[in-house]
Amino acid sequence: MISATKKWIFLKLSAVILLPLMIWFLFNLVSFYDKSYQDVILFFTSQPSKLLFSLFIIFAYFYSALSISEVFEDYIEGEKLKNVANKTLFLFAIIMPILTILILYKLSL
Repeated sequence: MISATKKWIFLKLSAVILLPLMIWFLFNLVSFYDKSYQDVILFFTSQPSKLLFSLFIIFAYFYSALSISEVFEDYIEGEKLKNVANKTLFLFAIIMPILTILILYKLSL
């Protein structure tokens, strides 16, 4: 399978997975308006919310990395610079969700 086809399939698949997670998060985010800090922390430390938010973060970074990678492919001329930009982007897309999830799980300790 061609690399561009794989990227397109992964982009569409991650968008389909991300949509219900985003709707779930937005509904909960709106409910945070009149809640106290402790209620918000309790929400993020409860097990279903922790898992769903972790999945949301992982798929959001994956989707954004694939999307930005396509921009790099279209607008960066030099092959060497394009490779460095893509590798930096993918490294960032791995490190940031891991850090976010670790901080989330530290809240519950």
